Amino acid sequence: MRLPFPRSGADHGRPATPHTGPARGASSPLHRFNAAAPAAARNMLLACCGSRRWAHRLAVHRPYPDTDALLAAADEAGYDMTHADLTEALTAESAYHPPTDGPGALAATTALRAGHAAYADRFGHAFIVHLDDFRPEERLDQALAGIRARLTNDADEERAVAAEELRQLARARLARLLTAPRAGATRP
Repeated sequence: MRLPFPRSGADHGRPATPHTGPARGASSPLHRFNAAAPAAARNMLLACCGSRRWAHRLAVHRPYPDTDALLAAADEAGYDMTHADLTEALTAESAYHPPTDGPGALAATTALRAGHAAYADRFGHAFIVHLDDFRPEERLDQALAGIRARLTNDADEERAVAAEELRQLARARLARLLTAPRAGATRP
């Protein structure tokens, strides 16, 4: 099912005008995103997902009436990524490097780094996984378990899993961008 994109005035030959929707102040992160220059908006989006086509698609369909509309558009753009878009986005990702404190963290981190190397050698890109649903102290173990399990996937199956993980990561990063006091994302 395709979700309709909100159309900006630019789609009809008029300049786009920022719209923040009800209960949004002029300084809200969504308003700043909607009002940002096209290049600045694309850069914000590229911090969430490394596909230029994904970022361009979301940037040109501004303004978004609310965060849910933007997140829905991000999901749709994620599902519509071509093989080349996904390759570009996965190439832009870097390996997860968890904190190395606590008992056993050094051994687990060493195992995770070895897993990352094996994964990159097998699939040609960094292992990515969405870990926001786990407590910080569980993330290292979850990443290690995930990489071990996914190393058994064939290339097509893993590409589908990586695409879904990327979509979830992009959505979470975008949500953080829109809740930050100032619009400017950093990757977790």
